[in-house]
Amino acid sequence: MPTLPTVADPRTEPEPLQLTPAGRSWRLAAAGIVLALLLAGTVWGDDDEFPFGPFRMYSTRADPNAAVVSTRTVALTPTGEEVRLSGGEVGLRRAEFEGQLDRLQDEPELLGLLADAYVERHPDAPELVAVQVIQRRFQLTDGRQTGEFTDRVLVEHLLEDDGA
Repeated sequence: MPTLPTVADPRTEPEPLQLTPAGRSWRLAAAGIVLALLLAGTVWGDDDEFPFGPFRMYSTRADPNAAVVSTRTVALTPTGEEVRLSGGEVGLRRAEFEGQLDRLQDEPELLGLLADAYVERHPDAPELVAVQVIQRRFQLTDGRQTGEFTDRVLVEHLLEDDGA
């Protein structure tokens, strides 16, 4: 009579694989490096090093007596009237725009693209002659606005007359 092959008992689990000493050392070293980066980033890091640095927006508190800065972009008409070029008007989110401030200061002609986008979305809008990036600093005392503020033009680009 032939014998049937034996089947492993399904109730028993296979032996777990053991890490070699070298594998264990590599894992410990990798974990140590990640922890060291996290610690160094927490102590000395800034937002640019996230996730190894703190995301200061959530990890710190602002001085309740410091100024608050608000950046806005406006176009000017020939009469000096300001036209807001904020997100919905030109299709650009505020954070995306503020992240490009250094680039705009180096290349102010890029502000002309915002004016073009505004005119494209608002064909009946008045003529635009310039675009400015303005920072308004609101003074706070005990976390409340004092009513005082100062405006500073960071970047200005004069739009060319197309001869129309």
